[in-house]
Amino acid sequence: MIKAIETKLKGCFILEPQVFEDDRGYFFESYNHEAFCNAIGREVVFIQDNFSFSKKGVLRGLHYQKGEHAQAKLVSVLKGKVQDVVVDIRKDSPTYGQHISIELSSDNKKQLFVPRGFAHGFLVLSETARFFYKCDNYYNKESEEGIRYDDETLGIDWGISMDHLILSERDRSLPPIKT
Repeated sequence: MIKAIETKLKGCFILEPQVFEDDRGYFFESYNHEAFCNAIGREVVFIQDNFSFSKKGVLRGLHYQKGEHAQAKLVSVLKGKVQDVVVDIRKDSPTYGQHISIELSSDNKKQLFVPRGFAHGFLVLSETARFFYKCDNYYNKESEEGIRYDDETLGIDWGISMDHLILSERDRSLPPIKT
């Protein structure tokens, strides 16, 4: 059983699994294709899994793949806590340029479905984080794009001082969103 909550960004869902917990620990189904597709109301086939390990203050994003290599993602945190952000970059969308931000953690066990047409990024809030995501398309370096994490038009509140962020050189040099 999975609970899907559609966000203000159409097609983007917060997913909450049914957790069975007792004095031994807990169990939950992290992914069931049929239940997932029923919950979001459409068929998505994931073909690639990715894993990332990062330390506190690391911000990865905001990234996306363009064109035929665009990717939908199902993201979760296996250990630790992150602030996860998605930005609608679908030019024809009424929510173009808007974003949502959600805390994902190994404690809350929430997942986020990010459809194609969105930029995605996350900031590690715990000492370390193990971040996992499924993709519905293969990574293609030539289709890789991004948006600057501190773009003023987006107004993303990452929740910590920008002085404490740890960023790649690539992420520091990403352009603002195209308006």
